Amino acid sequence: MSTPALSVEQRVITAEAAMRACEAAVAHAAGLGLRINVAVSDGSGVLAAFLRMPGAFLHSVEIAVDKAYTAASFGFPTNQWVDVIGHDEALRIGLPLRPRLVVFGGGLPIRDGDALVGGIGVSGGSAAQDEACARAGLVAAGFR
Repeated sequence: MSTPALSVEQRVITAEAAMRACEAAVAHAAGLGLRINVAVSDGSGVLAAFLRMPGAFLHSVEIAVDKAYTAASFGFPTNQWVDVIGHDEALRIGLPLRPRLVVFGGGLPIRDGDALVGGIGVSGGSAAQDEACARAGLVAAGFR
């Protein structure tokens, strides 16, 4: 009789890949004339890397971190929350009240193949601009 496993292996983003993603997101933002904050978390939502461009909005620091946390914790882009919530009144009222849950664009999950290894969150532009910066970060770091 075999003994059941008491733990599982979990893959996470490397520090080097997390920093490359931040640097590329900042470079993309500079090309758009934006000043952003960008955060990368590991798969459990713990901060792995962060960059703040000079002059980026101060409130955007926590928003970027929370976008990365939300994307890592649920495994889908933060802009998809509108579809998830839909017309469900309880979700529409209740979910946005949850601490650290961001329900607008700019946060993307980070996957290495099928493994969820982290999340990236950008704040400082429009939701679409933030997501474009986050995507540029993922691509530059070698993620899809």
